[in-house]
Amino acid sequence: MTSTTSPAGQRLRAYVKLAKLSFWDYYTCILVAFALLAPSAQAEPRIWLALILFDLGWVGVVAATVAFDDVTGFRDGSDARNYNPAQTALRARDRKPLLDGRLTVPQALRFGYACTFIGLALWVVAFAIAPYASTLGIVAAAVCAFVFIQYSYGLKFSYRGGQELALWLCTGLCLLVPFAMINPEVTGLMWLESFLFGLWSLMVSVYSNINDIEGDREVGRINLATRVSLAAYHRFIAGLSLLEFVVIVGALALDVAPLWFGLFLVPTVLMRARQAYDGLKAGRVLVARKAGVTIHRWGVVALIAGNIVMVHVG
Repeated sequence: MTSTTSPAGQRLRAYVKLAKLSFWDYYTCILVAFALLAPSAQAEPRIWLALILFDLGWVGVVAATVAFDDVTGFRDGSDARNYNPAQTALRARDRKPLLDGRLTVPQALRFGYACTFIGLALWVVAFAIAPYASTLGIVAAAVCAFVFIQYSYGLKFSYRGGQELALWLCTGLCLLVPFAMINPEVTGLMWLESFLFGLWSLMVSVYSNINDIEGDREVGRINLATRVSLAAYHRFIAGLSLLEFVVIVGALALDVAPLWFGLFLVPTVLMRARQAYDGLKAGRVLVARKAGVTIHRWGVVALIAGNIVMVHVG
């Protein structure tokens, strides 16, 4: 069947794929932060505008990161191997428009640089109008942008042993930063939620890394999965899965949040156990990866619901 989409429309769709806009999980950060505001603050247009501008800037930063990642993966051949057509049901190859020639490397690079400029410019404006442009928020945003944009390009942190930390840190900071922009202080509960937000994102990637071990080793990508034995890496993932539960329980024990808040997180902990079974026991690593996306999304729903109750009930 011949496509009726115009060349311009096909190009636009290719850029949407390059930016990975279907993975919108990162951008829910402002909803979590907003839900923890007092009702009077939620009604302020200045806060709404600051959060929206931050999120649009975050879209730019992430789009630049994944575009540069695709360029590197295309150049070294790792994407061609790791995105095997046989895995399409669990890992869509069409998210990589460089692989089938829908975009060229120069086009992807120009897109990445443009997204970097636009994203950072929007963050500057967001901080300029935010009610609390704290040093913590500015430094955290700078670290996030510096590390994430160079995740697989430039300094290539993900190729030099920093992959796991970069994902965890930057994804967690993307929740901490907007909260710091609209609140006079970062609460213990927000530190907990930022920690979980980052961990939930990492728990998608760690299972992808099992699938990608051989391809990553061939191109010299240094991450934990390529540096240790498979058994040791399984223990690392199991430890992260347990850490989620331990941190939640520890935070509740330290009165970071009331005990009832933990009830909202019970489903994510149970789903995490099932994910570990699929990925570590049954060997279904891409099924576990897909489950990680689902857990992240349900976790965000749980945080928003818990925050709303916290604000209105206390």
